[in-house]
Amino acid sequence: MKILIDINHPAHVHYFRNFYRIMTQKNHEILFVSRNKEIEHNLLQLYDIPYINRGKGQNGKIGKFLYLIYADLKIWQIAKKFKPDVFLNFLHPYPSQVAKFINKPTLVFSDSEHAKLHHKLTVPYATKIFTPSCYTIDLGQKQHRFKSYMELAYLHPNYYKPDPGILDILGVAPEEKFVIVRFVSWAAAHDFGHNGMSLENKRRAVKELSKHARVFISSEGALPEDLESLRIKIPFHKMHDALYYCSLLFGESGTMASEAAVLGTPAIFINSNRLGYTDEQGEKYGLVSYFTESPQDQEKAIERGLEIIQDGGGKTKYGQLRDRLLGDCIDTTEFMVNEVLKYETSAT
Repeated sequence: MKILIDINHPAHVHYFRNFYRIMTQKNHEILFVSRNKEIEHNLLQLYDIPYINRGKGQNGKIGKFLYLIYADLKIWQIAKKFKPDVFLNFLHPYPSQVAKFINKPTLVFSDSEHAKLHHKLTVPYATKIFTPSCYTIDLGQKQHRFKSYMELAYLHPNYYKPDPGILDILGVAPEEKFVIVRFVSWAAAHDFGHNGMSLENKRRAVKELSKHARVFISSEGALPEDLESLRIKIPFHKMHDALYYCSLLFGESGTMASEAAVLGTPAIFINSNRLGYTDEQGEKYGLVSYFTESPQDQEKAIERGLEIIQDGGGKTKYGQLRDRLLGDCIDTTEFMVNEVLKYETSAT
């Protein structure tokens, strides 16, 4: 069976890399097509996954519309040569639109309720949409729910083993507390109208947390000079190890909040876009604390972060909560493999 996987964000490489390894071992042929936005290509090269470059994409509404036309044409040209039996991707429109045009099944994963534009441009063309069971939107008959999270496609214990060598890279002692603070660029289509934390509160959060732990900042954009000195400097593929060993993730990224949660690290998630998976990880397992971008909630987020970092039994407690979460969830990659293999007979 031939499978075309389109990558639109670095996280998508992680979602599908174990699927690639398992399916190629089963002698299926997989072709990755990847946007070159941030570190997608670096990740694909790291995991020894061949790919075709489809360009960097565009910012702004007009730029994104023009890129949609370009990406559809690019993927259609690639598909004419590769002749895929199935298209697979995480929620974005290009591969699903092309698959519908050439009458091939397209399987789409999604966990982002607020990505309304992507839903409008993708769902009508998709064959099936797979979402976590905690997903708060009904997408109709095409939707199929699974009891897990996208992050467990690569951070499930079946695939991920933490490397304590990250502590040496960071210069952190084994028992020393450290915090990762994450700021996003707010440039994605579903981020229009959002600004995140104010610079004043970013500085305050870092200052207050620094009184109780080492602070490292991960930021998609530029930082002022006083915060730039705290930017985390590690190999790009080592962030999950840092998340595993840190005492707190504080930031604006839902994906990183969920990654921290499934690794047993408490997370503060600040974003006015609510997500079903981080809500569940907070309400059911106590691993994520959610706050909006309002000035009042930013203050509350800082206070909650200080409570967590001063909790003496934190890592043990949150590790036990993680064990409960893992016990309730399936292996997302195994689920993905089984769903795609349902199309194997029709492809032969």
